Amino acid sequence: MTFPDDYTVNAALALAVRAPSVHNTQPWRWRIGDRTVHLYADPSRQLPETDPDGRDLLLSCGAALHHLRVGFAALGWRAEVHRLPNPAEPGHLAAVELHRHEPGQEEIALAAAIPRRRTDRRRHSSWPVPASHIETMAARAADEGVILREATGSARYHLAKAVFEAARRRAADPAYRMELAAWSGRHFSTEGVPAVNAPAPDPTPGALPGRPFADPQLAQPPGTKGEDDETVLLVLGTASDDPLSRLRAGEATSAVLLTATILGLASCPLTEPLEITGTRQQVRDRVTGGTMPQMVLRVGWAPVNADPLPATPRRPLAEVVTPLSAQSAT
Repeated sequence: MTFPDDYTVNAALALAVRAPSVHNTQPWRWRIGDRTVHLYADPSRQLPETDPDGRDLLLSCGAALHHLRVGFAALGWRAEVHRLPNPAEPGHLAAVELHRHEPGQEEIALAAAIPRRRTDRRRHSSWPVPASHIETMAARAADEGVILREATGSARYHLAKAVFEAARRRAADPAYRMELAAWSGRHFSTEGVPAVNAPAPDPTPGALPGRPFADPQLAQPPGTKGEDDETVLLVLGTASDDPLSRLRAGEATSAVLLTATILGLASCPLTEPLEITGTRQQVRDRVTGGTMPQMVLRVGWAPVNADPLPATPRRPLAEVVTPLSAQSAT
């Protein structure tokens, strides 16, 4: 049995940690064994007010796991993933075995999309997203065992209603607002949401509210007005709501976001309505038809005059990667 050299492993991990995570908390740890790579959740980075049950944490780690798979595939290694391998250790999310592999064009394209992907919270243009693009993203989610639906008609109305209700409840929660302020408005930090990546709340009537991050410094593209009808709202759902389903939903989120990047689309998670029990139930009943909603994504075309977004920072690998033998010491 062979195993990639240190350079290859570090290159794949450098791509894995580019995964999106709630408030850019980067709640993962990686352990490197002699023949395997292991993913662990970092419970110290769970957000008690935003994410009391750890669902966002698992989604974030699932996205990083998919990024790792993509990175290794493009580097010539197929990842065989054993998810939640140890029932006695729920924080051990995945054990990854690696096998020699000839990368295909799609795998190379996905890996190339990782450093280009951004969470773009700005308004979209009025250009419609082709149905074929939505079908392609749905197919990539299905490959991960997750259902992707576009919210249209009454489903879109009820989803928007849940978004507004969640924003109202969050605005009335001082503990949540303090937590959000602590993790946003960052300058020169390797974690949290940078001020330069966060726009101010959109005052246009009807615009879907985003999180009110601290010290927002990202300008809206000139000439855009509010939430346009051509913005696509996608909901990723699973049949169950156990840890494995949440982890797979995170992998599917990564697959969809990278596919959107390849297609030239701007994208942004919109998870607030799924972090509150009541509004999540509304989305389940009125939008996904009983399927457990795990992620909402805004997808559309960025305006041609939109400035490029800077990459959000990441912690250095030395902070999140250790030898497997060092696990008991951390």
